[in-house]
Amino acid sequence: MTTQTKPIELYYWPTPNGWKISIMLEELGVPYDVRFVNIGAGDQFEPDFLKISPNNRMPAIVDPEGPDGEPVSVFESGAILQYLGRKFDRFYPRGGREQVAVEEWLFWQVGGLGPMAGQTHHFRNYAPEKIAYGIERYTNETNRLYGVMNRRLGETEFLGGKDYSIADMAAIGWIVPYENQGQDINEFPNLKRWFEAVKARPAVARGLDLGKDEREKLKLETDKNAQSVLFGQRARS
Repeated sequence: MTTQTKPIELYYWPTPNGWKISIMLEELGVPYDVRFVNIGAGDQFEPDFLKISPNNRMPAIVDPEGPDGEPVSVFESGAILQYLGRKFDRFYPRGGREQVAVEEWLFWQVGGLGPMAGQTHHFRNYAPEKIAYGIERYTNETNRLYGVMNRRLGETEFLGGKDYSIADMAAIGWIVPYENQGQDINEFPNLKRWFEAVKARPAVARGLDLGKDEREKLKLETDKNAQSVLFGQRARS
């Protein structure tokens, strides 16, 4: 069993993507230190952070006890979950159909649920103009994806199968704000059952709570400067 003696550095802001890694670290019970990356203030563009996360997005980690005992940085939430799951041999099955299923649903979240729900949030809550087509397009697609989850969770207890895994950690944060996505979770009874069960896990509650005070300070709905930082990004030299 792998032990961690030096804290993992978590570069983080309390969002659905950030929550994936705070939840995983809490579930693992390994030591970690939080480095808040205030995405409304533009911390993600700082040169030191870009060395760790070249896509200027959080979360990212630095593990001082990486492969061969040397430090390693990892960016992209799905890659971080896989890295931690492999290292500590928990919540990420090795080989067989179980690994295939967990990876399928992890990448389904990374490529589908996250981006589509994110666009739903943008057009419903942050866009300066209420564009009916954008709101309807993404709200409907998010609804479709909720339906996909609901069908899956009518067949299995968790997204990856009978066991809780990194696939569930990846998805849970994107269901937390379902009301802001224009969704009625009561329309999806299997999803609701899973959502309530996963949220009830103590480590999940701690992971979701991490940085709550910091998040509340950032009034993204009304802070035009923060919106400009987040939504006006172009390539930078």
